[in-house]
Amino acid sequence: MVEQETPGSSAPAPARPTTSPDGARAQRFGPFVLVALSMAWGLWELRPELRAVPYLDDSSLHEQMVRVAATRISQGHLPLTSWFPYLGLGSPQFLHYQSLPSMVSGLAGTLVDPDTVFRWSLYLLLALWPITVYWSGRLFGLSRWTAASAAAVAPFLASAAGIGYETKAYVWVGYGVWTQLWASWTLPLAWGFTYRALSSLRGAFWAVLFIMLTVALHYETGYLAFVPLVVWPFVAPSDLWRRIGRAVALGAAAALASAWVIVPLLAQSHWAARNQVLEGTGLENGYGAGQMLTWLFTGNLYDNGHSPSWLPVITILVAVGIGVCLARWRSFLAGRALVVIWVVTLVMSFGRTTFGSLYDIVPGSSDIFIRRFEMAPQLSGILLAGVGLVFLGQLLLGGVLGLFPEDPRGWVMQPAGRGVVAGLCIGALVLVLAPAWSSMDTYDSHNATNIGFQAEDDALQGPQLDQLLAYVHAHPEGRVYAGAPTNWGHDFLVGDVPVFKYLESKDIDEVGYTLRTASLMTDPEYYFDESNPGDYPLFGIGYIITPADMASPVEADKVGCSGDYCLWALSDAGYIHLYDTTGELTATRADVGTQSEALLGSPLLDEQRDLTVAFNGQAAAVPTATDASALQGTPGHVVAEHADLPNGMAGAVVHTTRRATVVLSASYDPGWKATVNGRPAPTVMVAPALVGVVVGPGVHTVTFSYAGYGSYTALFVLALAVLLVLGAAPFVWRRLPRRSAGSPDPT
Repeated sequence: MVEQETPGSSAPAPARPTTSPDGARAQRFGPFVLVALSMAWGLWELRPELRAVPYLDDSSLHEQMVRVAATRISQGHLPLTSWFPYLGLGSPQFLHYQSLPSMVSGLAGTLVDPDTVFRWSLYLLLALWPITVYWSGRLFGLSRWTAASAAAVAPFLASAAGIGYETKAYVWVGYGVWTQLWASWTLPLAWGFTYRALSSLRGAFWAVLFIMLTVALHYETGYLAFVPLVVWPFVAPSDLWRRIGRAVALGAAAALASAWVIVPLLAQSHWAARNQVLEGTGLENGYGAGQMLTWLFTGNLYDNGHSPSWLPVITILVAVGIGVCLARWRSFLAGRALVVIWVVTLVMSFGRTTFGSLYDIVPGSSDIFIRRFEMAPQLSGILLAGVGLVFLGQLLLGGVLGLFPEDPRGWVMQPAGRGVVAGLCIGALVLVLAPAWSSMDTYDSHNATNIGFQAEDDALQGPQLDQLLAYVHAHPEGRVYAGAPTNWGHDFLVGDVPVFKYLESKDIDEVGYTLRTASLMTDPEYYFDESNPGDYPLFGIGYIITPADMASPVEADKVGCSGDYCLWALSDAGYIHLYDTTGELTATRADVGTQSEALLGSPLLDEQRDLTVAFNGQAAAVPTATDASALQGTPGHVVAEHADLPNGMAGAVVHTTRRATVVLSASYDPGWKATVNGRPAPTVMVAPALVGVVVGPGVHTVTFSYAGYGSYTALFVLALAVLLVLGAAPFVWRRLPRRSAGSPDPT
């Protein structure tokens, strides 16, 4: 009923059936039924994800990026070179972050509602994921039943961390790592095609294409796409040097094809902040060998929360699959590859917590969340579980058939018998996975219930808050502050969603939803002091939204209240302000937050005094006032302001009484350019990490404009050229003239 993988081959070679064509069709049909059932499960269970409610998790950022991408594309702009203004005082988010999913969805969002595109992409990518697991298994040469069994396991993983290839990582009550979900479709195929290409470069085009896509879709997953090129040449010692050569060629081609992602990221890395708050924690450094191995051997890497806890069925299947591969080590090449990648990536997931500075040999490892690498032992574990399932199924089937005389056993080889056995095997698989799918059903029901509650609360409270936001839209005077995750903002809600996340769903430029982007202001924003009046103009805040029973944290005029929410307006509102710079602040991208903490708590800012920044070892701009004690009064005021940060533009007419710095409350980036009275002027970094320009006394017209990274066209051409060469190479090779073995040398 189940064909065997051919040991050492890259494709299954089952014995040719001696039964009728109907029997062969029945044999082929069963695995497809199993894959279809796995996808049907997801399509049914995940339907609540299609309801339009504000997101509780990181999906709020991803959905907003889709909306921004749709807008920029419809205006004829490339999101990669655009300014993303809404979080962390803005950043070139599409450059620093894995933005291909947002751009693809944004392109579709130019035709239909972008939020609808986002919800359907999440729903379909998660529900239909078993099909790519099946395809990957077949690329490894696993039998249809083995690949289908792996696909059947795929929807039911659950880990203690909850951030791998599992439902919790993506759904409304989970983590919302949507870009990882996109890459979960390409990593299995990158591995599968790489496995084939190492045996024959005829599959090089697809291997390079899917590695490139994986890098562009999700950075951490992109690392995992390259790992097989390092370790898999060694799983076939008899062909070692040729496989190393192919791996080097594939790696070089994949790196060149991915240069449009990697090169801008490296070139602009000095202007992307490190997350100081998470630095040194397991979230960034990995959980370490002790924790990962504990989770593995207690069933919490694959079966966390499954009931009964003493029957971690997926963990057991993975262990059986590993045992089968080890037993067939000498002859089962795909099994060797899967076990090796499982071991290597499991060790990688231990991270800096175990290996310390040794982990620095991994390029860029200081800027990634190493804990995400657990998705690789999960993916390889899924395929190994498929091997284990088929092995156990064959044992069980052989044992049952052995109970019958030889003649009745022949009925199993007939078309009807094969169909019955296939159906029984599918039923047995459903029964075996019962602890996993029943627990997942409970979790999905919990997710659906909470989405329903949120929809009800949103219908009641949303219009109350929207009434205040309509005033903000009609009177744009800067950003909105509605608390932060570290203070009262955590419990200031619309249903279960904090107001600062609700604001994001409405594309309100805000301060308070911290640590969302790689902007240089993301860490200083974490140290924003809401009791310091001087922090509000520095961060460009014009409005505060509070609970109805709470006063404004600083002096402000109450605009009005609506239901549970009140809106306050600040007097010194806007995005552009004047400051005397009276000293220097030394900082790097790794400590700009903590280095700014004292300034953000000081009275200097309320006196319109700030500091220039000596950043990343570079000299700071000369302060405008070297003797602060001699300063009297303010340096001037803004006469008129116009800000259009979604389009990367802002400007003001300012009146200064002395030499001063005009500061735009936007995160510093070298892409910002300034003019003063129509003439280009150099920008300066003003603490914590804002963009400014120095002007003399008098009345000046100052403009700021953002121009993103400028070499994308050349990098796109390079990627296209690499793929065209790889795509055309097999056709050219076939048409090259061949000299027969016995023909004379023409020379």
